[in-house]
Amino acid sequence: MKIVSSFLMLFTVFFISAFAPVVPTPYKIGDKATDFKLKSVDGKMYSMADYKSAKGFIVVFTCNHCPFAKKYEDRINDLAKKYKPQGYILLAINPNDPALEPADSFDLMKVRAKEKGFVFPYLFDDGQKIYPQYGATKTPHAFLLDKNLVVKYIGAIDDNVDSASDVKEKYLENAIAALESGKTPSPETTKAIGCSIKAKQ
Repeated sequence: MKIVSSFLMLFTVFFISAFAPVVPTPYKIGDKATDFKLKSVDGKMYSMADYKSAKGFIVVFTCNHCPFAKKYEDRINDLAKKYKPQGYILLAINPNDPALEPADSFDLMKVRAKEKGFVFPYLFDDGQKIYPQYGATKTPHAFLLDKNLVVKYIGAIDDNVDSASDVKEKYLENAIAALESGKTPSPETTKAIGCSIKAKQ
């Protein structure tokens, strides 16, 4: 009887392991990111491969509804304007499931982008396949990649959620400056402050 019970236990463990969803390991500093192809609010598909001459990429996970994300919208827009001429392409991705947060639907993304005058591709993570690869947990959550898609910085955009004028540490901009001078960003990671990503369980 004990042999049968042990066999059944082993079979159950194997069955659960075999069919459990595979959770991607979040990117760490030094990892190479996988490119993506996502739809933007302008109806076009965007990929990092589209930017052959880019010096790097600023990937920001953000959304419509989150109060923290809203406080960063103008700052994200300013980053895109400032760094695109320098060769750094900003791509914003909405990772939320609109079934759980209707304000983050693709149609309302288009409305928000027009209202705020976004100058960057605002992409929808349809099926929520991309944000788990990056390990994004908040909106906003920023990732800086070099031209080879190697992750160089992960975390917050700066040190003041409430007021751009009171920012003392521009983490993301400092990381870009370090890359430009051939140095390692310091810090390489910070804690992202924002709303949790709305994901299906």
